[in-house]
Amino acid sequence: MPKGLKQSSSVVSIGFGITETLPNTFTQQQVDLNLSPLDREVFVVLAVNLDPFFPDALANTDTSVNSALTTTSQTTTASLQDANCLAKATNYIAASGFADGGVGFSQAALETPPSTLEYIGIIATNDFFVSVEGIGNLGTKGVAGKLYGYRAIASADIYAALVQSEVLSA
Repeated sequence: MPKGLKQSSSVVSIGFGITETLPNTFTQQQVDLNLSPLDREVFVVLAVNLDPFFPDALANTDTSVNSALTTTSQTTTASLQDANCLAKATNYIAASGFADGGVGFSQAALETPPSTLEYIGIIATNDFFVSVEGIGNLGTKGVAGKLYGYRAIASADIYAALVQSEVLSA
C-alpha cells in the first residue's frame, strides 16, 4: 500500500469498451469512477488489460488498431512515454508490398504487473479515458478491457499532490 493512503474497498474490476465513430478516427470514452473528492478518495490501479479488435487484412495495405488507457483526456492515441498513460496495445498487419493480407503483429504493454510492484498507477481525479484509433481499415474498430484496482483515502497533502500532478500532466 502506498504511503499516505488507506485502502477503503476490496479489489474491483471495471470493464469498458469503445468503438470508433467512423473508420480510422480517433475516438475516446470517459469512464467515471464515482470517486468522492470531499473524502479525498483515489483509485489505486493494480493492472490493466486492453484487447483491441483485429485490423482489416487488406492486400498491399498496412493496417492497425491502436488503443490506450490514460488518466487524462487526449487528442491522439497516447504512448507509454506519456506520464498519464497507464496502458497501450496495438494490433498491426504489415501488408505493404504483399499480394495477400500480409503478416500480423501484436504489441502491448505489460498487462499484469510483476508481483514486486505494489501498484502501476493512481487515479486522483474522478475518471479515466480509453481511446482507440484504426489506421488503413475499411470498417470501424474498437477495444474492450478491464481496469483492476481499489479505492483508497489519501491524506490531505498526498491528495493535493496527486490531483495537481495528474492535472498538470494532461
